[in-house]
Amino acid sequence: MMSYTLPSSPAVDGVMVDRRAASFTTRSIKKESKLAALELAVSMIDLTTLEGADSPEKVRSLCRKAVRPWERDEEFLGRRLGSVAAVCVYPSMVPYASELLEGTGINVASVATGFPSGQYPLDIRLRDVERAVADGATEIDMVINRGAFLSGKYEIVAEEIAAVVQACGKAHLKVILETGELKTYDNVRRASDIAIEQIREEDFIKTSTGKVAPAATMPVTLVMLEAIRDAYRTSGKKIGMKPAGGIRTGKQAWHYLCMVNETLGEGWLSPDWFRFGASSLLNDVLRSMQKLQSGEYAAGHDFSDA
Repeated sequence: MMSYTLPSSPAVDGVMVDRRAASFTTRSIKKESKLAALELAVSMIDLTTLEGADSPEKVRSLCRKAVRPWERDEEFLGRRLGSVAAVCVYPSMVPYASELLEGTGINVASVATGFPSGQYPLDIRLRDVERAVADGATEIDMVINRGAFLSGKYEIVAEEIAAVVQACGKAHLKVILETGELKTYDNVRRASDIAIEQIREEDFIKTSTGKVAPAATMPVTLVMLEAIRDAYRTSGKKIGMKPAGGIRTGKQAWHYLCMVNETLGEGWLSPDWFRFGASSLLNDVLRSMQKLQSGEYAAGHDFSDA
């Protein structure tokens, strides 16, 4: 077992976190800025399918949507809309996604490491990662062992994250905290600090698997953004952030972008540093863009499902 010293995490003032997170929902944004924010949000989305009924055909459909999110973009925008950031699938589906997305610049992400429980033996989780990377995954979304964390066995959590970093090779890592099971903001901050200490620059911390409620919330995301900010200020290490689950509307997306901008700065307003894990978000963002351009919302069925 590695020699491990627990990072010194500050206590979180929950009242202030709730109040500040709520303040981002009241920001007034001009029409031109809204359109730019929505287009940026599209570029930050990780389109995801993580169901037991997933099939190669479903993954191929998701990949086509990732490459061309809006079939009527030129009609309403006068130009082609860019692609999403990544397609996220189970390890068994990585070869299909990798084949379709080759040369597109879209990342292939895979939820290896015993997703969503994180309770598999470590050697199995590491083999899961290595296989996904060998099959073409450029990003790995791992989930921490919440049982170990909540039992105070922080050195085990840190050791496992470090081992997954090694197994990833050149692939980027996103560490899922599953904040809905951590219960308190102090736990979220402590888990964030442990993860940030073990991962590399340009890796991410992520709120949720999407399988546990509550998933991403603005206060929890703010706590994690502040951990990233503090690490950058003290060490210069720059870490990405991914809220996942529960973000469904274009309006919510630009609230999150306001929070990122005011907490971390414009340097994080890029898919290299911020992602949305929310497949259902994409079509509402597109509907919001059409509303801004035409004055009318399109029906949900006017946009293809991934």
